[in-house]
Amino acid sequence: MSNTLKLGLPAGSLQDATAELFRKAGYKVTFASRSYYPAIDDPEIHCTLIRAQEMARYVRDGSLDCGLTGLDWVVENDAQDAVTELAELVFSKVSRRPVRWVLAVPNDSPIHGPKDLQGKRIATEVVNITRKWLTSHGVTANVEFSWGATEVKPPKLADAIVEVTETGSSLRANNLRIVADILTSTTRFIANPAAAADPWKRRKMDDLVMMLKGAMAAEGKVGLMMNVRKADLGAVLAVLPALQKPTISGLSDPDWTDVMTIIAEDTVRTLVPKLKAAGACGIVEYPLNKIID
Repeated sequence: MSNTLKLGLPAGSLQDATAELFRKAGYKVTFASRSYYPAIDDPEIHCTLIRAQEMARYVRDGSLDCGLTGLDWVVENDAQDAVTELAELVFSKVSRRPVRWVLAVPNDSPIHGPKDLQGKRIATEVVNITRKWLTSHGVTANVEFSWGATEVKPPKLADAIVEVTETGSSLRANNLRIVADILTSTTRFIANPAAAADPWKRRKMDDLVMMLKGAMAAEGKVGLMMNVRKADLGAVLAVLPALQKPTISGLSDPDWTDVMTIIAEDTVRTLVPKLKAAGACGIVEYPLNKIID
């Protein structure tokens, strides 16, 4: 049994976001110039930098034990039933929200729905996904693979495109409008089924996933701790968000308690004055690296 986990990391647009997520999870990933084998400060993990578009294929055939890629590329490679999904990790190059593959056309195009695509030319990087979507609508069209700069192809080189977007700004900048959503995608941690069945590798992957999810759970949150007189405890707890379950501990002075809780960082500026007014003192805000459920 090998004591090395072969991990695929996505090259390209997700590379920096992935490295930052790993850093927050406690793993230092270092990318060397011209090298496709990033260093990681865990001797039991061997990293390979692979385009997200190809990740599912290499995980499927066992060249990699596991990797991070988008659901879109799992579907595009027809690998849904050939790999084991261990976790959904909602992050992308711009935001912490899913990306969308959309059908877009020029603003003045007569295309307003799937049926209008009959016999038309569509440029996209996700040829299989697009063809399946067209088939589901009973439409036959010429779907061509696009090597990039897909937004500039309509109307001269294509009647429509299927392109990925997070904010829609690039499409609008190229005078395109969205006709339909094709697929919503998020990053997934996938594993080769044989590797997932190996006890050592599965434990290593589960530990890694737990730390990555813990780092994501901590984003946008901070810890608060404060001293509160027992007489004021009810008033202070009434100020805290209803869904929080603060930790309450006794202090050396029997009339006082220590209260600790986790809150959204953007609520601190309005919450702290209310806590102070309710009787809390010695209020300390501290950052969080990970929250493990």
